[in-house]
Amino acid sequence: MEAKSSNTIPDIKAVKFHSIGRRIVAQFCIFTLVLSAIYGMFCFLLLYNLEDGFIEREVWKEANYLTGEYQITQQWPTPRNANMSLYFSKETLPDDMRQQFIDEPHRKEFYGTQGRHYHLLGLPGQQNVYLVAEVSEMLLVRPSRDGVLMLLMICGVCLVFVAFMIAWMLGRKTAKPLKQLADLVDGVAPENIPETFAHQFPNNEIGILARTLEHTMGRINQALEREKCFTRDVSHELRTPVAIIKNALEVYQVGHTGNNEGNSASAEGINNIFNRIGDASMQMEQTVTTLLALAREEQTAVEKESLALLPMVEQSIIDHSHLLEGKPVDVHLDDSCNTQVFAQQGMLKVLLDNLLSNAFQYTDSGEVSVSVIDGLLTIKDTGPGIEQGISEHVLEPRVKGSQSTGYGFGLSIVKRLCEHQGWLLNVASGKGTTISVSFG
Repeated sequence: MEAKSSNTIPDIKAVKFHSIGRRIVAQFCIFTLVLSAIYGMFCFLLLYNLEDGFIEREVWKEANYLTGEYQITQQWPTPRNANMSLYFSKETLPDDMRQQFIDEPHRKEFYGTQGRHYHLLGLPGQQNVYLVAEVSEMLLVRPSRDGVLMLLMICGVCLVFVAFMIAWMLGRKTAKPLKQLADLVDGVAPENIPETFAHQFPNNEIGILARTLEHTMGRINQALEREKCFTRDVSHELRTPVAIIKNALEVYQVGHTGNNEGNSASAEGINNIFNRIGDASMQMEQTVTTLLALAREEQTAVEKESLALLPMVEQSIIDHSHLLEGKPVDVHLDDSCNTQVFAQQGMLKVLLDNLLSNAFQYTDSGEVSVSVIDGLLTIKDTGPGIEQGISEHVLEPRVKGSQSTGYGFGLSIVKRLCEHQGWLLNVASGKGTTISVSFG
């Protein structure tokens, strides 16, 4: 029996687009329709109550007259209104309302046959004496009820139409900035979105949304830029330690082959090779850690501490001394470097490595000096110098043909590192290059 594959792809149904403008129009019209119905019902009931109140007033007026005459003459007079009659027992009430009154003795309004309509009032202070008014001729609202309802419906339709026009204009005005904002960010790469666009939107909820999107897009662009810089810097920074490891392995292989032929390599030479590999591996690890810290938005969790500058400079000089092999270049380490620096050790290590490796690499003859002048770490070389655009912006490598002619990606890393740590970087270039870093 064959097993059914569980990796079936579910059908993806297209999500129906709901226009905000149409929703505003629909809801506004529904609200107007409901409000019109409630208002029409209220008006209709008000007309009924006004009519009943008028009839009740006439009935009470006649009842007071009859009661007053009875108290004077001890005889019930004939009602003045032809549509009103006195009844002295329930059994004598009109046939088409008698049973209704017996069933509901507190009721005052009754519907008779053939369109008759009665209002009944028990005379105050008198038992089984009822004044009944047949008011069908006095009714105004009930006979014209259908016409009134039709008028209310027509008015309601007109109000809904007016509401539709108002809602349509309001919906267009409200949805226009939202549509502009949606068109601005829909399907556009974050780096192609303008840096500032929130100012063109109104200062309301839409403006808040635009400002939030602007801030978010800015952070996304910064993250993308950090990612690009990280990729570029890793390729540059790891090239040197990888070359050291590769070279050390080649030396070891040559020595190992020579050992097989009877030319044994000394134990000291082998230890030196592995020491170079170990140092290069540590340099790679430290570089990756530092570049990852630069790639992240948040500050690194490593705390700053007071560090002895001189040992770190000496170590960096030793690590990159191979760049000076075969060159008539002297390295001068001033006694002023015997001082303390408050910084993160990993960050300071990458800073020194980049500055010294660049100075060694691009200085063919002369001198590379390291000193601390007025609290500034200063590294000066007698190399070809840095082109003016590079020395001013410290952004792009200088390439001439296929050979770099001066400080390149390393100085870009130094710039970003100084910005990350809050250090002040100064680059001066003419005949040679002088770079100063303030840790304050």
